[in-house]
Amino acid sequence: MEIPIKKDNSYDIEIIDLNHLGKGVGKVEGFTVFAEGGIPGDVGKVKINKIKKNFALGKMEDIYTPSLNRITPPCPIAHICGGCQIQELKYQQQLNIKKRLVENNIQKIGGLEDVKIHDVIGMESPFRYRNKSQLPVGKKDNDLAIGFYKMGTHEIIDTKECLIQHENSDKIIEIVRNYMKDYNIMPYNERTGKGIIRHIVSRVSFRTGDTMVGIVTNKEKIPYEKALIDSLVMEVPNIKSIVQNINTRKTNVILGNKNRLLYGEDTIVDYIENLKFKISLKSFLQVNPKQTEVLYKKALEYCDLNGDETVFDLYSGAGTISLFLAQRAKMVYGIEIVEQAVKDAKENAKLNNIDNVQFYAGKSEDIFPKLYNDGVIADVVVVDPPRKGCDEKVLETIVDMNPKKIVYVSCNPSTLARDLKYLDERGYKAEEIQPVDMFSHTMHVETVVLLSRVEK
Repeated sequence: MEIPIKKDNSYDIEIIDLNHLGKGVGKVEGFTVFAEGGIPGDVGKVKINKIKKNFALGKMEDIYTPSLNRITPPCPIAHICGGCQIQELKYQQQLNIKKRLVENNIQKIGGLEDVKIHDVIGMESPFRYRNKSQLPVGKKDNDLAIGFYKMGTHEIIDTKECLIQHENSDKIIEIVRNYMKDYNIMPYNERTGKGIIRHIVSRVSFRTGDTMVGIVTNKEKIPYEKALIDSLVMEVPNIKSIVQNINTRKTNVILGNKNRLLYGEDTIVDYIENLKFKISLKSFLQVNPKQTEVLYKKALEYCDLNGDETVFDLYSGAGTISLFLAQRAKMVYGIEIVEQAVKDAKENAKLNNIDNVQFYAGKSEDIFPKLYNDGVIADVVVVDPPRKGCDEKVLETIVDMNPKKIVYVSCNPSTLARDLKYLDERGYKAEEIQPVDMFSHTMHVETVVLLSRVEK
C-alpha cells in the first residue's frame, strides 16, 4: 500500500480513539495517524512529523470541532507536562476509554471473548491522590526548573503546583526553590554531571498527615543545610523526616545508595486499611492510597479465603498484599527481587504482629519453582508482576502446581492479556476482570483478575 501522506504536511482528521500513550487515533485516507493533543470526537487538522511503515505520528494544529467530552483542564500546563496525558477529557470518559483499552487487549492479544470485564472503579475526586512525588531539578532557559519531564524528553517543565500530588509536595517544592535561589545553589546538570540538587522527593501519609522530605544530591554536603532544614520544619505541616540521599553517579536512576538523616526519624508510618507500614525514602508502596484499598479488597475478595489456605504472593514488593492475605489465610509465601523491599516486608509483618507469612528475596522464577519442588503447594497463587508481566517459568510452575485459583494484579493490559492466554490454554479460565483507576488523568490502568481451574 502506498503511504498517502507526507512528512511536514497537514491533513484534516477525525479522532476516533486514544492509544495507550494517550495520543489521539485517526485515519487519513485509511492510513493510521497518532495525533498528540487529540481526543475522541475532535475534528481538526494534524501536522505529520514522522512516518513509519504502518502509521504516522503528528500533532493537532487546529481543532475545528472539539469533542463533546473535551474540557479545559484545571492544570495550566497539562498539555505540555508529562505527568498527565488526558486531563482534557471528562473523567467518566477517561474511565470508559480505560475499560476499552483493557477489552481490546484481552480480545486481540489474549483471544478471550467470554470473560466478564467490569466498569472501571473510579475516584470520587480524581485530584490530589498521590502520596509520593519525585521531581527532577535542573535549568531551563537559564533559570531554575523543578517539575515533571515533558512527555518523551528530559526537558523539565517548571511546576509551581501539581494537582495530582498532595498539597505538602507543592509547599516543599516552593521552599527548596526559594532556598536554591537565595543561596545560589546550582541544580544538577545531566549532561556535565555538575551541580548539587538532583531531585526532590516527598512522601505523605494520607491517614496521619506525616510527611517525609528527600533531597537527592550530587555532593556529600548540602551548602547552608541548616537554613533549608529550618525552612522545611517551620513551613511544612506535620513534617517528621528530612533525609539527604547522595547519588554521585552519572545515571538516570533517581536514588543513590547512601542516606543521611537531617531531621526527625528515617521512616514515617502509613496505613492501608487496618495495616500499618513503616515507610522509608526507598520503600515501595502504591502511590494512590484510596484506590490501593479498593484494589486490595477486590484481590482479597477474589481469593475467597477461609483460613485454611496456603497462598503464594509472587512479585510481593513490600509485602502489602501478602499481609492482607495473611489475615485470612493459613500461610502466605511472598517472593520479591528487591532486597530492600523484602526487608521492609519483614519489618511490616513484625509491626502488625503477623507471623504466618514468610518472605524470600530473589527472582520469582527461581524461588517459586524451588519451593514447589520442596513440597510447598498453594491453594491460591497471587501475582502482581512489573509491566513486562510474569516470567514464563512462573506461569509454568503455577500450571504444574495446579492451584484452585489464580488472582492476577496487573499494571499493563497487554502483558496481562498475553499471560491470560497462556493460562487459558492450560486450563485456567479468566472469570472476571476488575479495572481500577489508580492513576487518574493518565492512560495507566490497574486490573485484578480472577482465574479458576477448569475441572476436567
